[in-house]
Amino acid sequence: MAATSQAAASPAPRAHRGVGTWIRRNPTVVAGIVILALFVAAAFLAPWLAGDPLAFEPTNRLKRPSEEYWFGTDRYGRDVYSRAVHGTRISLVVGASVAALATVLGLVVGVLCGYDRRIDAVAMRVMDGMMAIPAILLAIALITLMKASLTIVIVAIAIPEVPRVARLVRSVVLGVRAQPFIEAAIAAGTPGRRIMTRHILPSTFAPLIVLATYVCASAILIEAGLSFLGAGTPPEIPSWGNVIAEGRTFFQIAPWIIFFPGLLLAITVLAINLVGDGLRDTLDPRIARRM
Repeated sequence: MAATSQAAASPAPRAHRGVGTWIRRNPTVVAGIVILALFVAAAFLAPWLAGDPLAFEPTNRLKRPSEEYWFGTDRYGRDVYSRAVHGTRISLVVGASVAALATVLGLVVGVLCGYDRRIDAVAMRVMDGMMAIPAILLAIALITLMKASLTIVIVAIAIPEVPRVARLVRSVVLGVRAQPFIEAAIAAGTPGRRIMTRHILPSTFAPLIVLATYVCASAILIEAGLSFLGAGTPPEIPSWGNVIAEGRTFFQIAPWIIFFPGLLLAITVLAINLVGDGLRDTLDPRIARRM
């Protein structure tokens, strides 16, 4: 009985040792995950942590950071801390939504192009044309044609990211399709739909997850840039780009209006990139073997 209980208890310590080893080997990834978790928690708890970001008191305009106003106030007397915390919601929603939308569309286009030569000849030329246009200019053009809103911003940023995802998926599909087991399945009369769902699609998941993190970070930066230029989210929405845009006029006398949202933006993008690098090292078998 003692041997049985000892054998039953052994997997748990082994699992804990495995997690501890992974944490010691990937401290930057753990740091990125912790930072992202804090930002996600702040986004969910923003109404309780920071209050109303639109409340203004003209008598307290351009106040320096203090115990009452941690990040100072802007030209309308609005609390920059409250606006920066609520801006976390916008950035994370935009980043996650763009990553999901671009990944799904790019996956569909990439799989079809890699599996069907006729579709590939037409669709990839369209993708090449889209990649020839800078992403932020294409996003500005799409937003200009439609009424600015958070949904339109997400769609406008996601569309330029689709070619990147499609080209990656296409290259993976072409590589897997050339494998002998795929040729054997085709020769055996296996339906194309079954080959695609059971053999080809699973091979794209690992690189897609890694690329999605970089798309998320890129989308957050593009949204901030669009809002800074006045072509992103509407001015009444407290996003980091809008806060920075409103503070550029007073940069010399109130630099905190730009500094704190810009710092949060940089930390968020850095954390996402750290997680992406860690996922790449973990999911890529060649890199994992070298480590």
